[in-house]
Amino acid sequence: MSLADLHQRMTAYALSLPEAWEDHPWDETVFKVRKKVFVFMGSPGDEGLGFSVKLPDTFVDLLEEPFASPTGYGLGKAGWVSIRLRTGDEVTAEQALAWVEQSYRAVAPKTLARKLDAG
Repeated sequence: MSLADLHQRMTAYALSLPEAWEDHPWDETVFKVRKKVFVFMGSPGDEGLGFSVKLPDTFVDLLEEPFASPTGYGLGKAGWVSIRLRTGDEVTAEQALAWVEQSYRAVAPKTLARKLDAG
């Protein structure tokens, strides 16, 4: 799967989550639930695909990967991870979508996160 295809799948998935919407503060693309950001999304390009997500459950393990680092501006201390994927990195779409969902669950009100469990 190309990084452009992965970007499209991640965008579609983020927008499919309950009450999720796209915003463009600071000339960036972010996905929010209500007023809280759960994904900072870059655009795929020559430098790869970059995005940041809040991963309280897998933060420490993911930082072992060469494509992951703590997010700047102090967000890394709160469990945010910046991921920079390049062509050839062994990350599946399922893994990336799971990171989006974990970030959504970490940020969304519990009533909305429970809707994911209800199907």
